[in-house]
Amino acid sequence: MIGSTTFSRIAPPLSLRTLALGATVAVAASAPWWGPPALSGLTYFRVQRVQITGVRYASASDIYAKLEVDTSSSVWQAVEAMESRVEELPQIENAVIERDLPATLIVKVIERQPVALVATAAGMLPLDSAGMPLAIDPARSDTDLPILLTRDTTLVRLLATLRGSDPGIFARISEARRIGKDQLLFVVPPIRIRAMQDVTAARFADILPVEADLARRQVRLVELDLRFRDQVIARVE
Repeated sequence: MIGSTTFSRIAPPLSLRTLALGATVAVAASAPWWGPPALSGLTYFRVQRVQITGVRYASASDIYAKLEVDTSSSVWQAVEAMESRVEELPQIENAVIERDLPATLIVKVIERQPVALVATAAGMLPLDSAGMPLAIDPARSDTDLPILLTRDTTLVRLLATLRGSDPGIFARISEARRIGKDQLLFVVPPIRIRAMQDVTAARFADILPVEADLARRQVRLVELDLRFRDQVIARVE
């Protein structure tokens, strides 16, 4: 589950003078270039709270450490450098940092998502949509994903596209593998699906009306074959 983590520092109570300052600096903060640099030295704008959102697999503590903020840091410091440091983490694809004045930084991250698991001598290794390994422990994370016998980038990219276009079918796939030179086999319990290696994600939608029709007629389906253009061949028992 994607969540939000907040790191807070204990801030002293705001005095009337500080509150008055907050009202007056709003004009300076909206200035095109000279406002933020002029305000960065004010105690009022020192970072007291960091909120990190979009985290599911990455460590929020690691992200916080990459910000390199302390009690002397200002919310007006350049966020570009912090964003670049956060994106150095192998699990992070993109990071955007926003300010919530007077003293909060909001870090919004997009993680590299696992698409499949490949069997290795050391156990199951999660792969992202480009077929690159991810530092995720499947035993400690919710990674109910298709299993591959080898690190096949063609299969991984197809699965990534299928997850985006039809997450329902993607969630049903328990295993995917290559058969021969140019054919693919997908295990979708309790059936199998055969396809050519150039099959598109959209093609998988063709199996749904066939499944529905056979279920209505109470015919036990064993395999669906997508290898032939504009046809879905059903093998039944």
